[in-house]
Amino acid sequence: MSETVSAHRAPPGPVAHQEVQGMSLHGDSEVLLTPAEVASLFRVDPKTVTRWAKAGKLSSIRTLGGHRRYKESEVRALLGAASEEATPDK
Repeated sequence: MSETVSAHRAPPGPVAHQEVQGMSLHGDSEVLLTPAEVASLFRVDPKTVTRWAKAGKLSSIRTLGGHRRYKESEVRALLGAASEEATPDK
C-alpha cells in the first residue's frame, strides 16, 4: 500500500515556484512570509493582508505561481508601528 502512495507523489527537485515560506530568494537574506503568516502576527484574516497590499500599506512580492509573499522586515516594522499606535501615552 505504501508503494501506491509513494507512486502518486511528485518527484523531489528544485522548483522555483513552490512555497518559499521562510526562505530567501536568489541569495538575498530577506525572509519572505505568506499571507497566513502575516495575518497571524496581526491577528487578522489573510484576505485583510491582501487588501493592505492592494491599498499600498504593505508591499508584496509575487512568486512565479502568482502567490503573494511579504518581506519580514517590512511586516515587523508595520507591526511595531501598529503596536505603538495602540499603546496610549501616559
